[in-house]
Amino acid sequence: MLMDRSGTHWIRRMKASGAGIAILAAAIALPPATADAAERGEVTYTKDIAPILQRSCQNCHRPSSMAPMSLMTYEEVRPWARSIRQRTSQTGAVGKMPPWFIDKTVGIQDFKDDVSLSAAEIETIGRWVDNGAPRGNPADLPAPRTFAGADEWDIGEPDLIVTTPAVTMAAEAPDWWGALEPVALGIDEDRYVAAMQVKEFSDATGGVGGKFIFHHALMTMLDEDGNTFGDYGWPNTTTGRFGWTFDPEVGRYVKGGSSLLYHSVHLHANGEDTTAYLKVAFKFHPAGYQPTKQLGSLGFGTPDVDLRPMEADQAFEFFMTVEEHTRMTTFGPHMHAPGVRFCIEAIYGGRSETLSCAGYDHNWIRAYLYAEDAAPLLPKGTILRGTGYFDNTPANPNIVDPRNWTGFGHRSIDNMLLHIGPAITLTEEEFQAEVAARRERLGLAPGETVVGCPLCSLSEFPADRPAQDQNQQ
Repeated sequence: MLMDRSGTHWIRRMKASGAGIAILAAAIALPPATADAAERGEVTYTKDIAPILQRSCQNCHRPSSMAPMSLMTYEEVRPWARSIRQRTSQTGAVGKMPPWFIDKTVGIQDFKDDVSLSAAEIETIGRWVDNGAPRGNPADLPAPRTFAGADEWDIGEPDLIVTTPAVTMAAEAPDWWGALEPVALGIDEDRYVAAMQVKEFSDATGGVGGKFIFHHALMTMLDEDGNTFGDYGWPNTTTGRFGWTFDPEVGRYVKGGSSLLYHSVHLHANGEDTTAYLKVAFKFHPAGYQPTKQLGSLGFGTPDVDLRPMEADQAFEFFMTVEEHTRMTTFGPHMHAPGVRFCIEAIYGGRSETLSCAGYDHNWIRAYLYAEDAAPLLPKGTILRGTGYFDNTPANPNIVDPRNWTGFGHRSIDNMLLHIGPAITLTEEEFQAEVAARRERLGLAPGETVVGCPLCSLSEFPADRPAQDQNQQ
């Protein structure tokens, strides 16, 4: 919960600025924990705080994971109590924990794997800290979570594991961008991938969260002739990702004899000389599986980012027309270090609605997967409008030097403004069936709709509804 970048960056800033002294002093200054807090009905670690940490923090804050400290036990948590309160209660995305930045005041709110804290949970943490962070009754402690080990996989036993070439970063090296050499998958027949997971392995001692050097890695597939296939559909590997289970209707396709290529890799130093590599685990659908729907993409953006120095609240827009009926499965904002907020709107039939907004922290490149009955069902002809908000001032701790103008580029100190997200393309019949099913599951009355489903207001579709006029319904 308390990590920026790989964790090493966090501890360096702490040492350099003296923030670490303040945090540790605040932790030491906590009043002594009282044993009878549970009897008085007060907030305690065992009854109230441990369940929150298990759900929203321990995926990262545990031994051999990516965060700067473990939060698995009371003894590990209590020294960080005041810092936990500060990070969970802050309003800006940069540095906020847990790293889930969806704006809860606008747009769709139902997502898979939502680790965000409610207002009540944030208040509970504050009350616990203010009362001295008491342990509470050991009988109230929930059973500990069980996590996959270093050589185990959250997706279950994989059918195939591919290991990339190793790369080395010096302790204080500048960031590096490039490609890794392709690796043959070693399969002879065409298959469809049902789930995948990527893990980074290194010889780093770890220090304080400093085991990692991969900031992100984008992958594609090469056929036997060295040509790419499957233009989209493979998720990008970034800090904080654990595994992907794909929609069973659109498994990701790999050809027999193909190779995996990480064509765009961003590495950063972690404070010690480190050699690392990725292991990519695949689970396949059974032989003979065929997808029932077509994989699509709602990837769009703009290079026209003209970011002025020493100025906050700079906004830029970009647009896309949806050319086929589409189920939008993922909200995937992508900016760079100056980015602080990203919104996406749908314009259809003369009306506009915000689908999702999220704060942005380039230390955590998040993708948000919509829940089943929340994934936008966008008719052909919908216009999507993306808006990115940038803060190029000293108030943004991710900025190296806000006195500089910046434009589009691949470095984190340059800028990007993209939406990256897979989607499912639907035929007219499939689209109508999905709209009807959603109406039934949500119990919508005639004329009633929900955010992200503009045609859910139709109890039935006109029989002669021409495709080119769908955006007029």
